[in-house]
Amino acid sequence: MKSALIIRHTPYEGVAGFRLPIEEAGYDLDRVDVGDPCFGDADFMAPDLLIMMGGPMGVYETAAHPWITCELRKLAERLAAGKPTVGVCLGAQMIAAAAGAKVYPGPVKEVGFAAVDISPEGRQSPVNHIAGVPVLHWHGDTFDVPAGAEVLAATSNYVQAFRMGASTLALQCHPEMGEDLRFHEWLRGADDYVAEAGTTVERLIEEYQIHGSGAVEAGRALIREWLTGLE
Repeated sequence: MKSALIIRHTPYEGVAGFRLPIEEAGYDLDRVDVGDPCFGDADFMAPDLLIMMGGPMGVYETAAHPWITCELRKLAERLAAGKPTVGVCLGAQMIAAAAGAKVYPGPVKEVGFAAVDISPEGRQSPVNHIAGVPVLHWHGDTFDVPAGAEVLAATSNYVQAFRMGASTLALQCHPEMGEDLRFHEWLRGADDYVAEAGTTVERLIEEYQIHGSGAVEAGRALIREWLTGLE
């Protein structure tokens, strides 16, 4: 079987809805948490697929999270080698930073379910599967587009998806989320954060129930097509 390694930045942000299409594509999934004692020894070059998930920290918060520097160094080596890599939210920001782009606080917080605008390049890519589909957003940081990258989707304030060649896909939004009970961990203690985005925990729960399954279905189709393109 092909190997896939999930880099998990917090226990409540796993691969979620993406697990099914990744396993269907023949990948044996493994995982390492950045807080694991063995994280410093993790080999980012070994797996056939690297999956970078989200987290509440910022790429620039290296003083509070020293492992970020190690992760960016290893990720940059993998990207330079053109090895298949996908990143979600913080994972997408990590990809941007490892590719030499600046990551910084965005103008507003985007939290809740909303559709994204698909670029002309995006309409010819797997990201087109989420066209018109409300997907989960939960971010307050943004990034400059790396040199040579193609923007596939955006909202008015944020780049939502980009790719670098066929092997690297970065998703700022969360099309993997919609049926994962760990979402309630995201909401715990998040009242102030989501209020800054102009919403409430109660509204997010309602949106999750309404849009979650459709978002995950579209997200799975996106990843399924992207993985097929690697073969």
